[in-house]
Amino acid sequence: MASSTPLTEAGLVIVDLAAPTKDEATRMLATKLAEAGRVTDLDGFLADVRAREAQMATGLPGGIGIPHARSTHVNVASVAVGVSPAGVDFGAEDGPAHLIFLIAAPDGADQNHLVILAQLARKLVHEDFRQSLRDAGSPAAVAEIVTREVVLP
Repeated sequence: MASSTPLTEAGLVIVDLAAPTKDEATRMLATKLAEAGRVTDLDGFLADVRAREAQMATGLPGGIGIPHARSTHVNVASVAVGVSPAGVDFGAEDGPAHLIFLIAAPDGADQNHLVILAQLARKLVHEDFRQSLRDAGSPAAVAEIVTREVVLP
């Protein structure tokens, strides 16, 4: 990953994500990645995300959804973040996801997406981290928290 490109930024965050399904939530977040030039083919990337989601649900306990894919349609490792007051079903046993992290990683040999997943997962087990994201209130604040807390090697 180019060190000059942050993992996320305000333009990749939706603080009042209103989506009835995980596919719609994922499409809304992926559209942000495409608009930012980080995803080159929206439908191609979404097909890769759906294929990954079909292998195993990406909902985690605590109201978390982490849809993700390595894709030839991604040119820089990125995370789009959605905060959903109503929640979106990502298949977690304890209920809907209120924090959704769409991880987009370029296809290839590097394991950046696994590092990103691991870093996020380590932070997301902490309720204070999840609450800080839910309370952030603005895309810039959410992006700042994620950028500060999820550090790639």
